[in-house]
Amino acid sequence: MTEQTFYRWRSEYGGLRVDQAKRMKRLELENCRLKRAVAGLTLDNQILREAPEALLAADPVPVLAGLT
Repeated sequence: MTEQTFYRWRSEYGGLRVDQAKRMKRLELENCRLKRAVAGLTLDNQILREAPEALLAADPVPVLAGLT
């Protein structure tokens, strides 16, 4: 372990007991997972909102030409 890693670790976890540090690490990992999930759902939501606008903006004539 480098000296820089040690001091970074100590500044982040220095006042915590071992069980608290482990719990904090688990919470950080869960937070990261939830952030990715929210980002994915936000993207899905944005796509679903933009899809009807794109369909309305499309030229309806070619679609109707095939029906006659």
